[in-house]
Amino acid sequence: MDKKSYFPIVSGLITSIIFGFSFLFTKEALDLLAPFHLLAFRFSFAAGVLTLLKYLKVIKVDYSGKRIKLLLMLGIFQPVFYFVFETIGLNLTTSSEAGMVIALIPVIVTILGAIFLKEIPTPKQLFFIITSVLGVFFIIFMGDRVRVSGEFIGLLLLLGAVLSAGIFNIISRKLSLEFNAVEITYIMMLMGAITFNTISLIQHTIGGNLAGYLAPIFEIEILIAVVYLGILSSVVAFFLVNFMLSQMEASRSAVFANLTTIVSVIAGVTLRNEPFYWFHAVGCILIIIGVWGTNYYRGKGKLKDKKRFLRINLKKC
Repeated sequence: MDKKSYFPIVSGLITSIIFGFSFLFTKEALDLLAPFHLLAFRFSFAAGVLTLLKYLKVIKVDYSGKRIKLLLMLGIFQPVFYFVFETIGLNLTTSSEAGMVIALIPVIVTILGAIFLKEIPTPKQLFFIITSVLGVFFIIFMGDRVRVSGEFIGLLLLLGAVLSAGIFNIISRKLSLEFNAVEITYIMMLMGAITFNTISLIQHTIGGNLAGYLAPIFEIEILIAVVYLGILSSVVAFFLVNFMLSQMEASRSAVFANLTTIVSVIAGVTLRNEPFYWFHAVGCILIIIGVWGTNYYRGKGKLKDKKRFLRINLKKC
């Protein structure tokens, strides 16, 4: 494995840590803000930072001559659908549970990747993907017996987020041949800012408190959460995700979502005093083994052949 081949793996590890702590910051902010108000602040901040970097020529985005429709479809699933489901679902569950459910993303991505990208995992990869997912199911099953579960509706909403993330992974993988990671991330942040500000402004107008729309951002707890979610969890993390998807199979990249589970559990336990049991430790060990094995026993196909196949499939969209 050459040095460059480690870059996507390091990106996945960093992303897992950032996303893992994002559940904690989201949960803290939701104690003070309505879900769509928080999302409006988060993506406005992210879009504002990227727009500033664009005008300062730190980043370059160019959509001329490129097919925007598929990129807009990606934005609908991620961030719009994903964060609607995740934020409301998280409001009804715990940050630990959210991380556990989100760790099911590799299953969806593996299935969709095999169907739409023909990225068939090797038998060894499939074994380790299943091992990782078993770790998640073990935590959820044992947790249900000890009764650490939140609202059932919240868990269903989180499953909606999992499906949205799976579709996002497949579309982003296709788009990686036509757009770079910055261009994909920029559109995602803009769509999130426009969508969630529209929803939140309508809610504030109906509630008759439009004048105080920006007031919460000056509270230190909310500001810290918005900065973390807007810069690290949106701009940095999604740039790394889109970069990772341009370099490795969708099933390999998605398995890092299981590491997010470990980080979210640790964050919830240490910073929010959420319960931690022996089965959490067992599940986390299975997840780590699964993530390691999925990436160690990666497919041997040449990248050039994969890019040619993706280019053919991109034309069909």
